Amino acid sequence: MRITTKGRYALRAVVNMAMTSGGKPVPIKKISEEEEISAEFLEQICFRLKKAGLIRSVRGPGGGFLLNRPPENISMYDIFEAVGEGAEIAPCIPDCAPGEGSGAACHRKNVCCAHPTWLKLSREVLGILNGYTVKAIVEDSALNPTAARL
Repeated sequence: MRITTKGRYALRAVVNMAMTSGGKPVPIKKISEEEEISAEFLEQICFRLKKAGLIRSVRGPGGGFLLNRPPENISMYDIFEAVGEGAEIAPCIPDCAPGEGSGAACHRKNVCCAHPTWLKLSREVLGILNGYTVKAIVEDSALNPTAARL
């Protein structure tokens, strides 16, 4: 599994909103500057996060983006899925989200001795990503002196 720049930036943006918003919208420019992410790229990421229902936008003066759910109800997997990241360990295990890979990328699935192992590992990774929430990331961050408020 390899997390792309888009996935890392999406996670940073959501965590930034959780850490700095105080329930108020955070302007995309502010997130962009603090996280050193191109505003244009961040807009694309926020569009996907919004479409997935993880964040919402507020227009007008004082507008920006804010979490649409409590930080404890947003997992790393939710964020990665929203921006099109995969959690598979091997190409023969695309999307193990419900617990079963489709095996569409490999015609040897039924005769491959490693396939069951890849499937188990993918399920474990998926479990970790689903279990690790934005709240946990914020609480683990040494950059957040107010983590206890979440």
